[in-house]
Amino acid sequence: MLAAIGVCAFLVLAFPGATWSRRMFVCIGAGLAVIAIFTRGDWQDLIRAALGQGAFIATFFVALATLRSPAALSPAILRCGEYLASQPPGRRYMALNAGGHLFALILNYGSIQLLGGLTESIAGREPNKELGEIRNRRMLLAVQRGFCASLLWSPLAFAMAITTAIVPGATWSAAALFALGNAVVFSVIGWALDTIVKPKYSGPRPERRDPDGTIRDLKPLILLLTIIFSGVGIIELATGLKVVTVVMVFIPLIALGWLMIEAKESERPGAQVRAEVERMAFVEIPSYRSEIVLLIMAGIIGSLGASLAVPLLQRSGLDLSTLPIWLIIAAPVWLIPLFGQIGMNPILSVSLFAPILPNPEVIGVSPVAVVCAITAGWSLAGITSPFTATTMLVGRLGHTTAFRVGAFWNRAFFLVAASALTVTALLIAEIAPA
Repeated sequence: MLAAIGVCAFLVLAFPGATWSRRMFVCIGAGLAVIAIFTRGDWQDLIRAALGQGAFIATFFVALATLRSPAALSPAILRCGEYLASQPPGRRYMALNAGGHLFALILNYGSIQLLGGLTESIAGREPNKELGEIRNRRMLLAVQRGFCASLLWSPLAFAMAITTAIVPGATWSAAALFALGNAVVFSVIGWALDTIVKPKYSGPRPERRDPDGTIRDLKPLILLLTIIFSGVGIIELATGLKVVTVVMVFIPLIALGWLMIEAKESERPGAQVRAEVERMAFVEIPSYRSEIVLLIMAGIIGSLGASLAVPLLQRSGLDLSTLPIWLIIAAPVWLIPLFGQIGMNPILSVSLFAPILPNPEVIGVSPVAVVCAITAGWSLAGITSPFTATTMLVGRLGHTTAFRVGAFWNRAFFLVAASALTVTALLIAEIAPA
């Protein structure tokens, strides 16, 4: 109830300054709440659950956002990004793909802004404009696909957090190994297509240059990720809490510790940490209010919409559990990207449609298979939908439109990756214990 009151208060305060599209989402959510009040006897429980879903998504976002402030202050993180972005052509795609993946685990969309900004700067120094644009495109796609690969398995990603919260019986620890395998498939397909299908360039072969820095520059990033994932995994197994709960408590503590380490060499470390925490709380996090409104309303609309739709489906006599199992598993891989083409945020589409899917126990498959299928569709929506932050950022840095990034730059990749991930999802359904 406290979370629901907090969400309502935030929406009231944020509504006047929100864009028309954000206001439209708020109005849709309010309309669904009115429908629930007049059509459902349990409307209070439905609305409270929807507001709780919105509160959970907002809190998860804010918890992850706390890592961005110490990362922005860290010279080690910047050196790591420069080393990855300056790799020679033979190693550049995999370096940036891996970098986009690893940075996404701590910076979320900030990974695209950091590495994408570095790649744009490097490509901009190329005297041949045509070659510079080709390099920029290939490097940006490597970063974007690396980021989207993290959506397949990372407990710090909305895809895994929301999916495991919605799918009955799902846990991150059970799905992690299978989902990580999907991420490897996703990344290898991207590397293979980048190697085989290269943009045509008629000029002379460019000179090779040594990368900036050494492989030692990766050590701070690897150490940080080791601490985060080992800590999250150990706490989840030791306490039995869901991984999203652990993340929401553990990550801000990691961010605070990181700030203290970065402030050690200053004259007044305590004052610097206090100033950074105040800036984070009163400047940085409030600057995300537009994104938070969208995230909250995606959760509310999805939760309320699904709650209102389930009884309608039951009264219509439509029983999705009678569908072939292969169709139930394969559908999210293709439908979530399709919904993304018509403006449905993956959070909204998953929150709305995942609860309608049959319970995994009813159809005799492991929740792991359903989780892996949904996160696969989510990651594919991230590279193709012109309405997601990933394609918008890549379009801006690549001097083109988000539509062109999703529909043309990633078209071949989507078709191959979606087909491969459908196969892996079906294999997981066969081999994962129900």
